[in-house]
Amino acid sequence: MRLDKYLKVSRLIKRRTVANEVSDMGRVLVNDNPAKPSKQLKVGDVIKIEYHNRTVVAKVLIIPQNNVSIQESSTLYELIEE
Repeated sequence: MRLDKYLKVSRLIKRRTVANEVSDMGRVLVNDNPAKPSKQLKVGDVIKIEYHNRTVVAKVLIIPQNNVSIQESSTLYELIEE
């Protein structure tokens, strides 16, 4: 699954267009490397998102095949640091 879609489906970022913009600005790292929105994620990848006032680090646990409910979205990743 693409990085931008995963960020939206997991609700780490609320909209896919915002996920694209943040990735293009270099504020999203996957395994400590800057990642483009089209980066293909796999289970075990570590995503680091740099917001204005905080940084979130999450480990990918599940790659869904389609959209998931709000309740299920938090099971897709494990927060390592917030």
